[in-house]
Amino acid sequence: MQIGYVGLGKMGLSMVERLLEKKHEVSVFDRDEQSMTTMSARGAVPAHSLESLAGLLPPPRLVWLMVPHQAVDTVLDGLCPFLQKGDTVIDGGNSPYKESMRRFTELRRGGIHFMDAGVSGGPAGARNGACIMVGGEKKIFRKQRPLFRDLACRGGYAYMGPPGSGHFVKMVHNGIEYGMMQALAEGFAVMRASPFALDLTKIAGLYNHKSVIESRLVGWLEEAFGQFGENLDRIAGSVSHSGEGSWTVDTAGELGIRVPIIEASLNFRIQSQENPSYAGQLLSAMRNLFGGHDVFIKR
Repeated sequence: MQIGYVGLGKMGLSMVERLLEKKHEVSVFDRDEQSMTTMSARGAVPAHSLESLAGLLPPPRLVWLMVPHQAVDTVLDGLCPFLQKGDTVIDGGNSPYKESMRRFTELRRGGIHFMDAGVSGGPAGARNGACIMVGGEKKIFRKQRPLFRDLACRGGYAYMGPPGSGHFVKMVHNGIEYGMMQALAEGFAVMRASPFALDLTKIAGLYNHKSVIESRLVGWLEEAFGQFGENLDRIAGSVSHSGEGSWTVDTAGELGIRVPIIEASLNFRIQSQENPSYAGQLLSAMRNLFGGHDVFIKR
């Protein structure tokens, strides 16, 4: 398969490496020349503009976007004049689902197919096999199934439904993630404050051996303690949030659904900017390990 790829951040670099490993022919575009040079050395074909990227691909073209949601319309405005009827664009970033629905409608007027793919697993998942939630026309999903199969872990991709549904399911996934991370952070903060001088690293490892809360998040906590020490001295206690949690809370309100756990976890992150804490350090440490986020205290 020949594919164009726009966006070579942490996720994009890892995903292109996987595509090349799976023997796809990948043409790439990013404004960062170093990332372009890196991918070119690994076998990708560099394109120095969106126009040249489209020109490198035989019709019907397939282009994957992995850019911040604020940049998607700008990329589409620059790319679509060089696409034609029957081409397909897949937005693999975290975009608001209503924006994905709008983009599907707008691109359809020109005969261009648009799919929304929510990707979970962080850079490691993008490199070794992600979990992918796909929305769009079912006939296009079937056509592109080999691509999703090669990008996902075994059993790790599925068709969610009509346009916007892939990003909707990923949005809710991230809201749930907020709540799960918050519960872990609070629980380990309580254990740290206990009178028993508990070994938190050992407990995280133990929890991850067939307990009810066994999970990748607990595994990342154990890894964090091993890398940074249980006091997490290098890790900031103020936790950033990238938007999907607030989208989940807002959408739940529109649907008349109460989500007090997700809302409280979002509010904790917002309030942590003024009130850093050990629970905040735990959240930050997990974000670093699964997403590569910069969470270190500036010295």
